[in-house]
Amino acid sequence: MWELGVAAVACLVAVVLAVRLIRARRAAARALEQRGWLLERERESAAQQAVDAERARIARELHDIVSHNVSVMLVQAGAARLVVETEPALAAAALREVETAGRDTMTELRNLLGLLAPPADGEEPPDLAPQPSLARLSPLVDRIAFAGLPVEVRVSGEPRSLPSGVDLTAYRIIQEALTNALKHGDGGKAEVTVRYTDHYLRVEVVNSGPSVLTGGSAAASSSQGEGRGLLGLRERVAAFGGDLDARRRLGGGFRVRARIPLERP
Repeated sequence: MWELGVAAVACLVAVVLAVRLIRARRAAARALEQRGWLLERERESAAQQAVDAERARIARELHDIVSHNVSVMLVQAGAARLVVETEPALAAAALREVETAGRDTMTELRNLLGLLAPPADGEEPPDLAPQPSLARLSPLVDRIAFAGLPVEVRVSGEPRSLPSGVDLTAYRIIQEALTNALKHGDGGKAEVTVRYTDHYLRVEVVNSGPSVLTGGSAAASSSQGEGRGLLGLRERVAAFGGDLDARRRLGGGFRVRARIPLERP
């Protein structure tokens, strides 16, 4: 009897352990399934964030390309229309600038679209133009000046090679600020300052305009601080750990100032 009881207890213990083992395995399987579901959700979320970030980047690039060149084309076309009968040579020069701006727009758009849509197998890669940089600042300044806004450029510090993203961002800041000054300014002038320091690149664009104390057409100047362009620039600069400030000046006009770290945060 004693041996029979021991055997019965052993069987009972074995059954209990087997039940617990089965429950533990089921719990582990549920935990793995839950973890896999969570990981899949995290991957989907990360992929969606990457898509959203890329869409925002493309939108900023398209805005910068189209807004600047179309603004210059409109100004030049308007000037040509006003003088086409009285000064045909000047009108022809303005129309040549319109053509140049149009060609530049197409080149930059082909560049951007070529990067977004790589060639299929067997196709030759497109001939892509280099991204704008501070090295290409002179043609931009010349175009703005020809459109009617004199620009003075100052460079301080020791110019040096910059990370491509920083270089492009600095160029876009100057491009956007000068384009806004051309569209909304009072026909005065603009000053561009690029300052190289040990740890930062500083960019400042200042244009003249009516004083906030005298009123007048100051409302037009204030519109420079709004819109998608400057918001996109703030995002560009923030991505490098920098900051951008854009505001009307008390003495008149508008100022855009940015500080971009030369080392990743």
